[in-house]
Amino acid sequence: MRNARLPAQPAGAPRFGQTVLLDERDLASFSWDDKLTFEFLGQPRVSAIHIEPAKAPRLFLAGDSTVADQYTEPFTSWGQMLPAMLDDRVAVANHAKSGATLKSFIAQLRFSKLLTQMQEGDWLFIQFGHNDQKAEWPMTYLDPELTYPSYLRSYIAEARRRGVHPVLVTSPERRNFDDAGRIKDTLGAYAAAVRKVAAEENVPLIDLNRDSIAIMQALGPDISPRAFAENGKDRTHNNNYGAWLFAAAIARQVREKIPELAPYVVPGNFGPAHPPLPEALPIAPSISLEESKPEGS
Repeated sequence: MRNARLPAQPAGAPRFGQTVLLDERDLASFSWDDKLTFEFLGQPRVSAIHIEPAKAPRLFLAGDSTVADQYTEPFTSWGQMLPAMLDDRVAVANHAKSGATLKSFIAQLRFSKLLTQMQEGDWLFIQFGHNDQKAEWPMTYLDPELTYPSYLRSYIAEARRRGVHPVLVTSPERRNFDDAGRIKDTLGAYAAAVRKVAAEENVPLIDLNRDSIAIMQALGPDISPRAFAENGKDRTHNNNYGAWLFAAAIARQVREKIPELAPYVVPGNFGPAHPPLPEALPIAPSISLEESKPEGS
């Protein structure tokens, strides 16, 4: 549950908006209405719901459309599927936004909102890159050598100042094959920058860029489109099957690299080089269907 309001600033403090900048897609979703909304898929047999307070470790997610909760089928993200990889003793708070960059996430006051929600002992997973690399977006472009790493360090510092544990995630690669059946590199410089910052700042690194390439190459040019939205016409955004694969890859690395979170990971061993085929992962679709593509690419 969350709303767009931010705490009032003290007298004399710099003046800026008091609410997160929401667009029409945000307003049409259930993400910011300050209510708890349930959706039951498949063939539910629910007779009652009992809600009571609970204290649990929280994983906050900051990122773009490959992380954000997508509002309608056929689009899904790894952040949306991540709760399926964890047990009921941990909570996921997904603040990622389609089309977001490290800059826009700050400018739209989404990072400010996130910082007001996090508490000491929480975790912040940070994954940007797809939109930061777009030089045609001059207001939000970040080069991988200087400004992109600097913004990553700012996020890390803000988290640590509050006793929150930062985690860096490399962006999943786009599904573009060359003539030899290998995935083309479109995000390598940004993934390399994340790896470097993680090493220098001693921050856990989840290398989804590496694992996403392994998954897509294992499935090959013929099967891998079935892991992406619009029957593979979209080369960036996953469907339920693809989101499950990427979330499973992240869960595997969480178990390996973050001992504090390892006990909460549910799936068994997942090998990116040997992903299950779509037929082995039947996932009930959401009721609402829409072909509106998320922002960003």
